[in-house]
Amino acid sequence: MANLSWLAEQRIQEAMRNGEFEDLPGHGKPLELEDLSGVPEDLRMSFKIMKNAGILPEEIILRGECVTLEGLLAACHSSGDTGSSEMKSLRTKLTAKRMRLQELLRERGLESSSVFTEYGEQVRQQLLNDEK
Repeated sequence: MANLSWLAEQRIQEAMRNGEFEDLPGHGKPLELEDLSGVPEDLRMSFKIMKNAGILPEEIILRGECVTLEGLLAACHSSGDTGSSEMKSLRTKLTAKRMRLQELLRERGLESSSVFTEYGEQVRQQLLNDEK
């Protein structure tokens, strides 16, 4: 293993001398480290890989859709349009999304996980802040 590390270090040093790292995004800037403390430890690596690939877990997508639907319902309430067919449609969609989310959490054994619940709330708050 030590030989492999040495070889890797030699290749990195050679690439640096050849300037192969100079055009990389973020070159010369501090690293932007992500705070993953709210993500359950056993899910961190998979969430990071999925995020880097541009893929989100279904439960995160569902949470985002629920926040969006809740915002649309709130807008209907504030406009005084509380009995419209659009509002009923939004409520139906929101209920379906919440039921699917609960089903997913139950299947994955996450419905009683306090860490996942806290993480979900952090995601919800971030989504709410992003919409403002």
